[in-house]
Amino acid sequence: MATGNLTLAPKNITECLDFPANVHSEGILNYNTAAGMPHTLPNLEMQMTGLILGPTFLGKLPMLKQYLFNLQSQEIIGVLSEFGYGLFMFLIGVKMDLGMIMRTGQKALCTGVACVVVPLVVGILVQTQLTSSYFNLTEQEIFKLSFVTASHCLTPFPVVACLLEDLKILNSEIGRLGMSAALVSDICSVFLQFVGTTARMVKQEWSRFTILGIGSSIGYIIVVASILRPAMYWVIRHTPKNRPVKKAYLNIIIVVVLSSGVLSHMYGQSFHFGPFILGLAVPAGPPLGSAIEANLGLFVSDVLLPIFVTTCSMRVDFSWLSYFKTDAFTQINGILIVLVLVTKFLASIVPPLYCNLPFSDALTVALILSCKGIVNLAAYTDFRDNQIINDPSYVLAITSILVTATLVPIAVNFLYDPSRKYAGYQKRNMMHLKPNAELKILACIHRSANMPAVINLLDAACPSKENPIGVYVLHLIELVGRASPIFISHELHKNSVSNVSYSDDILLYFNQFVRENLGAVSLSLFTAISAPKYMYEDICHLALDKLVSLIVLPFHRRWSIDGSVESEDINIRTLNCSVLDRAPCSVGILVDRSHLGRSTSTVSPQSSFSVAIIFLGGKDDREAIAFSKRMAKDSTISLTVIRLVPRTNEAVGSDWDLDTEGLKYFRDDDVDERFVMYLEEAVKDGPQTALLLRSIVDQYDLIIVGRRYNVQSPQTAGLSEWTEFRELGTVGDLLASPDINCRASILVVQQQRMVTK
Repeated sequence: MATGNLTLAPKNITECLDFPANVHSEGILNYNTAAGMPHTLPNLEMQMTGLILGPTFLGKLPMLKQYLFNLQSQEIIGVLSEFGYGLFMFLIGVKMDLGMIMRTGQKALCTGVACVVVPLVVGILVQTQLTSSYFNLTEQEIFKLSFVTASHCLTPFPVVACLLEDLKILNSEIGRLGMSAALVSDICSVFLQFVGTTARMVKQEWSRFTILGIGSSIGYIIVVASILRPAMYWVIRHTPKNRPVKKAYLNIIIVVVLSSGVLSHMYGQSFHFGPFILGLAVPAGPPLGSAIEANLGLFVSDVLLPIFVTTCSMRVDFSWLSYFKTDAFTQINGILIVLVLVTKFLASIVPPLYCNLPFSDALTVALILSCKGIVNLAAYTDFRDNQIINDPSYVLAITSILVTATLVPIAVNFLYDPSRKYAGYQKRNMMHLKPNAELKILACIHRSANMPAVINLLDAACPSKENPIGVYVLHLIELVGRASPIFISHELHKNSVSNVSYSDDILLYFNQFVRENLGAVSLSLFTAISAPKYMYEDICHLALDKLVSLIVLPFHRRWSIDGSVESEDINIRTLNCSVLDRAPCSVGILVDRSHLGRSTSTVSPQSSFSVAIIFLGGKDDREAIAFSKRMAKDSTISLTVIRLVPRTNEAVGSDWDLDTEGLKYFRDDDVDERFVMYLEEAVKDGPQTALLLRSIVDQYDLIIVGRRYNVQSPQTAGLSEWTEFRELGTVGDLLASPDINCRASILVVQQQRMVTK
């Protein structure tokens, strides 16, 4: 297998190699300098510093040429680099969901096609004009130049995906548009690369081997689609639900991947062609795609792929740029690199503008699709090794990658801030909801254990035809084994078999709740498959789009029946904090401490579901009061409003007046005293508040409090220093503490954060 020419020494030199090679060094004290660097492992470790040891810098030193870059060492690192890039492309194929193409909107489709086709057409036309009128190139150079021009037009999906993930905008509106457009353009690019490689084979030598190579490539694609993909589904069917894929299946797949790379190379295609096509045959996501990613992902991305980048950078000598003044082929390549980049940028910005995307967002999309990365690096390196471009042109191409990869992230960060659109300029909270208006609630579900508590909270909100509730359920699933996040509306895709398995249990559970409250509750179910650190984008975007007043988030800690902590999920905690910081409406964190595990719908008319509201004052507490007013209309709910007032007059002021006004509904006998009770308790400081709360927690099934983060008051003085979870506020954190034997569940409410225009 050819690995490319990495030799830094003069050519036509005969070198003797010892087999088998010595792998491990005997140590620096026993090192034989006369033998050079004969041990392959320390030699490889030295070479893994790329550009520094290349011919531009330390690679010029005679000692390194003789000892570090001998022929034997080049073969080892070259094979590892090809091996690593082949597995990388296989994993990219595994993560790519070709079904996204069918779901791609007009905006992404037009942008993806335009950013490849337009620069290709313009580049070929300008190249033809330059070679016929201004530059004197040979026929062979003109033929090679066409492939180089086509490679400048690539918009690789892996490059865009990595860029968006690094910028933390993978789940944003721009991120989704960029991913969809990149997928479309990448399909076009792969087709162009296949046609280009085939044309090059035909041009160089038309023979039986050429016909065999073309036929083998087409036959391989057919075999993958008709035999290997069904085999992948067979593996999935024979993997029990929630069980890992058998190691034997994974080992067989890895062997097939490596064999496909060798066969691709034997029949004229690049080594990574076979693994990439095979990767596309693997169904994305769990169980198979995620298992492959879990077994190979870390080793490939952190070990093998850096070796590939190292070998590419070792080929670069920036002193070759001096040939730009005299070499016609290098000059025309430089012109085409700049021309194609500018044309791609303009072609990528027009479709989003035509589809009424704001100019700054369209500019961001164009920058993202114009970026270059590791796939472009591989293409240019392949051209250099196969003598399609010369060394000066290769250095120019690498320079274009360095420039775009450096400047594009800086420009995108400057232009685009996805959190801006969530800023609260309009009031979307429960306190300012019009009387008898529909209360829209977005309930987030991570696992089935979250459902009973959420259902009972919704039931406690007293849905009726006079006071309806619109429930938007968002099932959040961790993205594993695929590159593209997915957002599914089960209303739009209710006839799609592929989406049933994601959230069918949740759909059945909430449909039962709707049937029990017919005419009072409307339901919409969504599924978001994304990385935990980006899930807040899905939540906030849906809340903004549906104009909801309250987002309900499950707390990251789960309790067992005996009251002990059962499990914690730090990703869920990070998500909750991100939503609190960015939400376009009010947010409630639901801490399920077992009592909400029983359904309030099973409570008989003679019994009651006990709810307490702990009121200290402030906008968060007033928002909690607004939510509890709905409960006051339900005769099966026993509601107690407990106002904690300071023994001094420190809190008297405008905020005190607002608090008093908010409690007027409960104080002026506008409610049925059989089911609603209003109490005032005077407390001196935080410790006294803690003692009071400890004494009453066992009397209620649900306790509602305001978050009141960073709000200082005499009632909580001395407690904030002991707060463990800032997302719950001082009182909420106290109630959720394992030190309190509390069997009541807690809803911590934060009112929408308004932004001053």
